[in-house]
Amino acid sequence: MADLVFIPAYRLAQMIRDRTISSTEVVNAYLAQIDKHNSALNAICTLHADSALSEAKKADEALAKGDNWGLLHGDPITIKDFYETEGVRTTAGYAPLKNNVPKQNATVVSRLLSAGAILLGKTNPSDVNGTYQSNNDIFPRTNNPWNLDCTSGGSSGGSAAAIAAGFSALDLGSDVAGSIRQPVHCCGVYGLKPTDGRISLAGHILETPGSPHCIRQMLVPGPIARSVEDLRLCFTLIAGSDPRRPTIPPVSVKRTIDTTEEKPLTKLRLAWSDDFRGPVATDIQKALRSGINQLIAAGATVEHWSPPDFDWPAVQTLYYRLAAHIYRYAQPVTFSAIKKSLTFIWKESTQGDPKLRQLGNPSQVIKEIFSPTLRSYFEALSERDSVIAQMDQALEPWDAWLIPVAATAAFTHRAAWQAIDVDGISYPHAIANGAYLMPLNLTGHPVVVIPIGYTQTGLPIGMQIVGKRWKEMELLAIAQKIDKAIGAFQHPPGYQAI
Repeated sequence: MADLVFIPAYRLAQMIRDRTISSTEVVNAYLAQIDKHNSALNAICTLHADSALSEAKKADEALAKGDNWGLLHGDPITIKDFYETEGVRTTAGYAPLKNNVPKQNATVVSRLLSAGAILLGKTNPSDVNGTYQSNNDIFPRTNNPWNLDCTSGGSSGGSAAAIAAGFSALDLGSDVAGSIRQPVHCCGVYGLKPTDGRISLAGHILETPGSPHCIRQMLVPGPIARSVEDLRLCFTLIAGSDPRRPTIPPVSVKRTIDTTEEKPLTKLRLAWSDDFRGPVATDIQKALRSGINQLIAAGATVEHWSPPDFDWPAVQTLYYRLAAHIYRYAQPVTFSAIKKSLTFIWKESTQGDPKLRQLGNPSQVIKEIFSPTLRSYFEALSERDSVIAQMDQALEPWDAWLIPVAATAAFTHRAAWQAIDVDGISYPHAIANGAYLMPLNLTGHPVVVIPIGYTQTGLPIGMQIVGKRWKEMELLAIAQKIDKAIGAFQHPPGYQAI
């Protein structure tokens, strides 16, 4: 079966349960694909091959006896190397953790393994300080399967590249400034950023082991996959309360929504915008507007709109202020960490078009970075509450809001935070990649990203579908309808299994 490594996870699991194919065959197919392509991509940073084959054999034997482990029985998955995996090296791309072997799994990892998934390996991230490229001090950089000279995005770039290249059925990423959404956009796959606080982060490393639990806002786990159906399946398995994180609300997640409440495409009221945070590349505008026209032709109501009265540069600055507080005590204060922070601030404040630098200049938060106070943290939280309420009210009339992921498609590899050229305009690095992303981490609204087209040079383009908080299942149902109308996964050229 030549396309085995690109079959969606939900279908693959069903085929394994129906015994039309064995888990062992699937694992071997993925291992062959990894062996053929990973030396060029560096998407898998730690391979768990022998254990995966052993587990696949057990999965096949269990089915032969009539035992079903769950909805992912025998499905091989990969996990971003920020999540702790019992007995398997977990580094977060952070040199002091290069030999770190956890004694237990992160909660979300446990839930996927309990549903029958098989851990195939860990995927290469950026380091814990995070960039929009997946470079770190331990492993070689991750390259984009569509063009090896380009980044796969960050910090979940290894995850997105692995899924695009057919290295596993499903991956688990995380997103604090677009770290799921920007990589899936760069690699042409699907991603979900759930509502802030919906899913437990227990066992996720941004705080280094032994540090206090500081990062309590804006960071969320989420799936990366080759279909909306896989996003839904993974979300329903990992969401829910967790004794290790008692702040996660005990809200049950139904595997499906009531079909009597689900709207057909012709009843959806969709908003869209491609310029509320500054211009984006012409190829991205064309792809988004082409998708809008296809939705209108299919009967959806789609209107050009952006939230009124939002001061977007102020929202960006508020993001930086809050991020400065929640990161301040998450890692040891070292010369290297301070140098990286200052490098980021310097480059974002000095590189790129002067007008674009004003979209959210991080130099305005130096005080919070180097001299945080409890009062300024509470002030930032209070301002965040107001922004969330304002966004909730603005989105109320709409079923979803369709916007770009970034100002550019995947860009060529470069030094950290170096400016990016977009149609002849030099953007500060974080603005080019994060201007349409970070505000939604601040507000905590759920987002699905689907592929919608390609640039003239053949690089993928994604689109954000923004929904109402705590309404992921409704949003996923909407995303699936939109995807059927305008999107579809295509694997990169040259990665078809033979």
